[in-house]
Amino acid sequence: MTETLFLILGILLALAGLLLHQRFFGFAAQRPQDYAHGPRFDLRRHMQGPMVCEGVIYGPLGRVTSRFVAEIDGRWDGNSGILSERFHYDSGTVQLREWRLRVGNDGRIRAEAADLAGAGEGWAEGSAVVLRYRIRLTPEAGGHALDVTDWMYLMENGTILNRSQFRKFGIKVAELVATMRPKVTA
Repeated sequence: MTETLFLILGILLALAGLLLHQRFFGFAAQRPQDYAHGPRFDLRRHMQGPMVCEGVIYGPLGRVTSRFVAEIDGRWDGNSGILSERFHYDSGTVQLREWRLRVGNDGRIRAEAADLAGAGEGWAEGSAVVLRYRIRLTPEAGGHALDVTDWMYLMENGTILNRSQFRKFGIKVAELVATMRPKVTA
């Protein structure tokens, strides 16, 4: 009986330690203020017009589970914008998403899309943007609702690096790494 109690207590402490580590030392520990330096990332300027996005999705074991190329078109009217995305996955699947964004003068961001559960919220500061939202996966992808944290970092040459983590019940189930840049037309 005592051994079982100690085993359960040990497992609970290990899980609590893992969650605290992720919260204070990992991906989730970043704050927008950490990126107040560098080029100023303004969604209205840097996500305007046609863009190309290329990336990979990692599964829970850290292996690449999918590759994609996306076409993005950003249109802005003042502080309100629409980002139309068309993803082409290596499986042959095509996914469409239209983001409706609102950027406040204080850096706050509100994001909506048809496959979100509620609105996403974010913040732009210096060279980075963070956006948090809850996404509903398609039935083909399991139909789960996942908590997502997107971090986008503006590079000196205008390329945007995107790193996103997807969590279910606080446990990371996937990660996305991608680049976004203006589409070059011939």
